[in-house]
Order: sequence, then C-alpha cells, then structure tokens
Amino acid sequence: MTKDLFARIKEDKGPLGKWAEQAEGYYVFPKLEGPISNRMSFNGKKVITWSINDYLGLANHPEVLKVDGAAAAEHGMAYPMGARMMSGHTPIHEQLERECAEFVDKEKAYLLNFGYQGIMSAIDALVTKHDVIVYDIDTHACIIDGVRLHAGKRFVYRHNDMESFEKNIKRAAKMAEKTGGGILVISEGVFGMRGEQGRLKEIISFKKDYNFRLLVDDAHGFGTLGKGGRGTGFEQGVQDDIDVYFATFAKSMAGFGAFLAGNKDVIQYLQYNMRSQTFAKSLPMAMVKGALKRLDMLRTMPELKAKLWENTNALQSGLRNAGFDLGTTQTCITPVFLNGDIPEAMAMVNDLRENHGIFCSIVVYPVIPKGLIILRLIPTATHTQEDIDLTITAFSAIRELLENGTYKKIAASMM
Repeated sequence: MTKDLFARIKEDKGPLGKWAEQAEGYYVFPKLEGPISNRMSFNGKKVITWSINDYLGLANHPEVLKVDGAAAAEHGMAYPMGARMMSGHTPIHEQLERECAEFVDKEKAYLLNFGYQGIMSAIDALVTKHDVIVYDIDTHACIIDGVRLHAGKRFVYRHNDMESFEKNIKRAAKMAEKTGGGILVISEGVFGMRGEQGRLKEIISFKKDYNFRLLVDDAHGFGTLGKGGRGTGFEQGVQDDIDVYFATFAKSMAGFGAFLAGNKDVIQYLQYNMRSQTFAKSLPMAMVKGALKRLDMLRTMPELKAKLWENTNALQSGLRNAGFDLGTTQTCITPVFLNGDIPEAMAMVNDLRENHGIFCSIVVYPVIPKGLIILRLIPTATHTQEDIDLTITAFSAIRELLENGTYKKIAASMM
C-alpha cells in the first residue's frame, strides 16, 4: 500500500513550521494595525515600525490616497476584467508602461500583475532547455523559484564574489557551446536581506569575454537609488548594459504589481510568452492610476528620497557608533547582526516589542546560517529622529541581555 501523502507533513513541518505553535500570530504572521506609518499598533500597543517597505512614505500620502480613492470609486477593483491578452488591456495600462520605460531609460516596458510570479514567469520565458542560467546564491526566493522552472543547466555563484562568478560563467560558456544555447545571468540590484548592491558593474565587465544577457531584479533599488530614484543601474552608471530590468510597485511605490523593461523586441516577446500574465487577471485600474500618480511623485518630489536618506544615514551611523555590526549594507536596508539561536531571538524580539515599543523583522535559520540573528530595519521618509534615538537605545539594552545570557534563560523557561 502506498504511503499517505500527508504522513510526511505530520512528521516534518519544515524548519519554520515546527515553531508555529509558539510563534504564529506574534513572531510570524503578526498583525500590525492602523494607517501605514512610522508608528502603528501591535498587540494593543503603539510601536515604532521598521518592517514596512514604504520607503518614500507614499502609502498614506494625502495625494496618493486621493488618486487611489477616486480610481477605486470610478472603476471598483474588478476593472479591467480578465487577462491583458483577452479582455484586460486599456490605454491607461499602456500609458503606465510608457512612463515606466521612460523613467528607467529603456525602449519598452510591460506591466506585471504581481512581482513574484512575474519574474518567475519571465525567467521561464527567457530560457529554453538548451540555455544556461548563472545566478547569485543570495537572490530572492522568486528568482530561485524561477530558476527551478528551468529545464536546462544552471550554475550558482557565491554572493557578490567575482572570482566565483568568473569560474561559473566559464562553466556556463562551455556548457552553452555543447547545448547550442545562450546564457542568462541574474542578479539583484539590491539584496533585500543584507542591503548590499549587486556588483553589476563588475558582472557587466565580463560581457566582453562571455556572450551573456543580464536580468536585474531591482525591487529595493527602484525609487531609492540613482538620480531621481531611477534605480541601481543609474547608481552604478550601467543602466544601458542591463538587458532586462525588473522593478516592483510593492516597495517605494507602496502598492502592488511590477514591470519589466528593456529592448522592444525582448519585452514584446515576454509580453506574448509569460504564462503568469497570459493566464492571470490584469492589474486593476485603481492600482494602475495610483501607480501613475506615485511615479509622477518620484519624478517631481525629490525631497521624499532626500528625507529617506537623511533618516537612513542617521539610523546607520547611530547604530555603528553604538558598536553594532551592520555588515556591508550600501543601501537603506539596515541589518543588525547578532549571535544567538532561534529561542533567544524570540525572547529578544518579545522584549523589543513589549517593553521598548520597537517592531522590526527578525531573520533566523534557515534564511541565514544557524547561530546568527538579523534584526532587519527598513527606514522610511516618515520616520523621525526620535524614532531613531529610541531604537538605538532599545537595541543597546537588548544586546546586553543577549550577551549576558538573560534571553537564553527566558527562552528555556518558555520552551
């Protein structure tokens, strides 16, 4: 008799799922309530929120709310109904695509209803079983899942390690010669966990010796880096050498959806061959009109990005001066590295939230190696100097309790 498919689920709930009974509703799947801002409500208390990717503070900006509300009132959330190819195509979608392409200095852009499934589908469409993928080991889960769809060969290089990249691009070139295919290199513009920029300039320098195309996921760079917030390619001066550029509306644009941009022929090919867009509903009109407004604010209100970086610099310099390890972040993403196990991390975060009024993301194994904890802070344009000062004071207090073993004792009693 065959084994019950669900027997494994009872025996092995996964590295995070095994903590569900202790963690759910508080450490994972928490409920932040109230208007999206630097301070929100959690567990009945006001907390300083460092876990919202609302970089430019647009989520509840009065001008954005006005446009979102008017668009929703006019169109509802259903229009346009159906996939773009069948019945969900409008002139307003085309307008947003034109403006996105112009903003990132590419020939053509195409909207995606969701970023995660969109980039997965783009990877799937760009390569055949004869092609080879080379990608950074620290790329986002959406890229990893896209690579998993690939029926051909793939090589992974150590994070931002150009020696490892060169070794693997050489392997990819030999393999592609055998299969008669091409090479797709994938990197992020900004790596969302540690805040490092992808080494795009160095990667592109290999193009003269190896015939590959470059796909860049710039979810965290779009709106935060480069002149006018035009992204990591502009920050590094290499936008022209990025073959397929991806950005999401879910972070700096405080919405949902995404877009791909590049050469007209390539984007048109993706438009007709991405299964997640061909067979899924079009981006709702309320979001399309809202995105047009947000994009206009990126172009015309440089003070938003300036305030974001003022807060970022104050937070990061304050934490470093207090002796904290922020790794090698070169962006707004602010990871604070500490040593400890998962139960200690849970006790520490409980203390932060309940006694200090600080809400930030906790990152532990299996996302990062065992024995390491990252408290990940996302500064925004809405944070204040008071928020920053209170947070640095709180972090100094919890570090002392972590290092003297207090959290280990608390964790033991909790378990």
